[in-house]
Amino acid sequence: MKKYTYSAKNEDNEDKWVLIDANGAVLGRLATNVASRLRGKNNPLFTPHVDMGESVIVINADKIALTGRKPDQKRYYKHSGYVGGLKEITVKKLLEKKPEDVIRFAVKGMLPKNKLGAKLYKKLKVYAGEKHPHVAQTPEIIKL
Repeated sequence: MKKYTYSAKNEDNEDKWVLIDANGAVLGRLATNVASRLRGKNNPLFTPHVDMGESVIVINADKIALTGRKPDQKRYYKHSGYVGGLKEITVKKLLEKKPEDVIRFAVKGMLPKNKLGAKLYKKLKVYAGEKHPHVAQTPEIIKL
């Protein structure tokens, strides 16, 4: 009898929701945990080319911790496509304006750069405060 390695399919993934509180969590450690859960690496049926991950809700994004001098030195860049259209913003200013984006950018950089990565990124929900509209999904609370 031959033994085969089982390759998971989309139907094998159960829709599970997880809630993570970012209060006092270090950005990089939080982002790696979230990216790993979105990919499904904590699932024994993990298959790299299949979405086996969970939907992740991150609350208290405004209370994230950054180590060292990152608040002043780390910068995010974007370009409009026009000459001289390079814009930059520090993490400190971005945390004041849109704290959710700091976590989104960190997690997006850890996901695959293909259609699967785009699909996984849509399963990430980030909120600056305690409240979130996903109570009906009964998310499991995860401690970091």
